[in-house]
Amino acid sequence: MKKIKVLFVCLGNICRSPAGQGALQKLVNDSELDHIFEIDSCGTAGYHIGALPDPRTRKVAQRAGIQLTHHARKFNPSTDFEDFDYILAMDDSNFESILSLAWEPWQKEKVTMFRRFDDQQKDGLNVPDPYYGTIKDFELVQEIVTRTSKGFLNFLKSKGILT
Repeated sequence: MKKIKVLFVCLGNICRSPAGQGALQKLVNDSELDHIFEIDSCGTAGYHIGALPDPRTRKVAQRAGIQLTHHARKFNPSTDFEDFDYILAMDDSNFESILSLAWEPWQKEKVTMFRRFDDQQKDGLNVPDPYYGTIKDFELVQEIVTRTSKGFLNFLKSKGILT
């Protein structure tokens, strides 16, 4: 079976996108679906290349039973459009940044707003950036990415991609 390859994208790849990657990975692991998924994350900017996720992101994820060991990397249009089936942007700005790097229609079709899969969102499709906030902001992001990851898996099931 062909793996379902998912890429989460935020700005610096130390807060939202690794939180999303970790939340989805935990769900697929708990559902014993890890053998059919490849999940990664990256940023549109290269501010933190090689760094672990923000300590606050790791702390909140750890409380949810998620160990974040990903090292930040920058989105690579030469390989990421080809390698991933779903490129999930965490906010409008990063969505537009990724689309600006796409040169073919099939590349643009892979890019979507992650919160499109959040059935409880009421305030738009952006996952709020917690970087300049408090631990409560990181907890909110963890709640959002966990809930939205469940919605993403439900979407895959509804499309017959995942059974």
